[in-house]
Amino acid sequence: MFKKILIANRGEIACRVIKTARKMGIQTVAVYSDADRNALHVKMADEAVHIGPPPANQSYIVIDRILDAIRQTGAEAVHPGYGFLSENKNFAEALAREGVAFIGPPASAIEAMGDKITSKKLAAKAGVSTVPGFMGLIADADEAAKISDEIGYPVMIKASAGGGGKGMRIAWNEAEAREGFESSKNEAANSFGDDRIFIEKFVTQPRHIEIQVLADAHGNCVYLHERECSIQRRNQKVIEEAPSPFLDEATRKAMGEQACKLASAVGYTSAGTVEFIVDGERNFYFLEMNTRLQVEHPVTELITGVDLVEQMIRVAAGEPLPFTQSDLKINGWAIESRLYAEDPYRGFLPSIGRLTRYRPPEEIADTAHVVRNDTGVYEGGEISMYYDPMIAKLCTWAPTRGQAIEDMRVALDTFEVEGIGHNLPFLSAVMDHPKFVAGDMTTAFIAEEYPDGFQGVVPGDDDTIRIAAAAAAMHRVAEIRRARISGRLDNHERHVGENWVVFLAGREVPVRIRADREGATVQAGARELRVESDWRPGHSLARMLVDGQPLVMKVDRIAAGFRLRSRGADLHVHVRRPRAAELVKLMPEKIAPDTTKFLLCPMPGLVVKINVAAGDEVQEGQALCTVEAMKMENILRAERKGMVKSVNAEAGQSLKVDDVIMEFE
Repeated sequence: MFKKILIANRGEIACRVIKTARKMGIQTVAVYSDADRNALHVKMADEAVHIGPPPANQSYIVIDRILDAIRQTGAEAVHPGYGFLSENKNFAEALAREGVAFIGPPASAIEAMGDKITSKKLAAKAGVSTVPGFMGLIADADEAAKISDEIGYPVMIKASAGGGGKGMRIAWNEAEAREGFESSKNEAANSFGDDRIFIEKFVTQPRHIEIQVLADAHGNCVYLHERECSIQRRNQKVIEEAPSPFLDEATRKAMGEQACKLASAVGYTSAGTVEFIVDGERNFYFLEMNTRLQVEHPVTELITGVDLVEQMIRVAAGEPLPFTQSDLKINGWAIESRLYAEDPYRGFLPSIGRLTRYRPPEEIADTAHVVRNDTGVYEGGEISMYYDPMIAKLCTWAPTRGQAIEDMRVALDTFEVEGIGHNLPFLSAVMDHPKFVAGDMTTAFIAEEYPDGFQGVVPGDDDTIRIAAAAAAMHRVAEIRRARISGRLDNHERHVGENWVVFLAGREVPVRIRADREGATVQAGARELRVESDWRPGHSLARMLVDGQPLVMKVDRIAAGFRLRSRGADLHVHVRRPRAAELVKLMPEKIAPDTTKFLLCPMPGLVVKINVAAGDEVQEGQALCTVEAMKMENILRAERKGMVKSVNAEAGQSLKVDDVIMEFE
């Protein structure tokens, strides 16, 4: 077994590999760029080597810099994580020349299956059902448009060397095909150093289901069942689960056996994933093979009990797999929610900055529940604009899917993140969505269910009353504290008023509070609810029982009330005395400034292209400029017809949130 391995990656996956290596008694070496000097994976590793400036193409994907770090530290093997150099055959070959083990598949398998064009051809040759498409090289946007017309819209434009949603676009017409080709080509070049593009038919109403395979160098190959990855946005997975709520045992077996057959045909070893599109009749089509560990691997580990990273290390060291296919049963259900540094209220655009608060839920593992959080950040750390926006993967496991979902709801509500925009409210909303709860989803779920973007959750009548009762009880506790501090209340006089009016979610709820030693009975509207909690002013989490049901809320103080966040709702709740409630209705509303004549930068990023000039007339939907952030290109479009008055930015310029890019007449 190896004594020291180097992790050629960063963030949560580097931390994940370090944990398993430590468990196996293997020393670890981290590599880091200038932006990651104080990163968590650097702190966790036994050694760390600086490899260059923040951009990945000057540090993490420069093979010579990784080789230098190996020579400095004497590492015997390298785990590439995912992304960066994980599917780069040149890297695997360079390690072989150095006499260093690659904890991944052979270079020949990476070349055969890591390249999406080649893998499609090999799959078709092997008799595997594939999606119609053009697998050759595409020279320019004109050829991309011609091919797309021949295949028939909609089409998927994809980077051959891509992954993680980078270099992928769906085109519904010729204009989008041309535009998508250019953006995919640019993203692919910047992220992978390979700008080859291919085009295939986009199957409508598909489910994205993938099979985890594991193979050794002794001829053994097994599949560790499937993962459902249909909840996606911009082709980037957001929520995954294992097993799939859609597959039956016969389809699962057929997909698994086909995945192993394909892996064996190319001499594959290590962990890999064969991805399929599955239609409503459970027909499945080969999509691609990822010749690396997948981001969503924890859900497979949770339902099988297999540490995939450990098995990758053991296979790279020449050991045979310690189990056969018959040993791999499905135990319970697991769900993974990806926490992204992106603002769901601003179109999920990337967010950067300092994590002023980062408090994940407590990790637990017993026979009835598991809560696991794979992360690469810490409170006080910086979220950089240079890398992928994912900062954590929150996983829950339970014996049933329903319980795993409920455990995820509670875990999301107790996950505290401040200082940046993040998608926790959206993840909570999905957990309560009827289609997700029923397992009725396709890869179009987010586009169909949130066509106008995510605007937050508006609680229903029952939840509104429960939150109003909880807020009133919390307000009473805060009032008692204020009265004691001011000297207006001694230990014998606790009366701070029973009648209040709670304003929330556009409603006003009259309440009456009767308190006792164990809690309070709250008359909220027409309902009487029992509220019990140990919450005290200053606590950022409130764990309560309202009418016998748990309610977990993130709490911030605001004037005359609280900001309360729970189950995807973000509420400004005001608690006022009845007379104050009457008077506040007479106050004029503050009018927001008019910004309709400006194109404002929606996130920190780099201007890649300006499409228009002063004096140009633009039409609704026309591309105005392209801004790159966290390795993704974002095209900003005109919301209505108008005339450009001035352009205030230029290509290559770095912008902050709300910087003015251009002004209209």
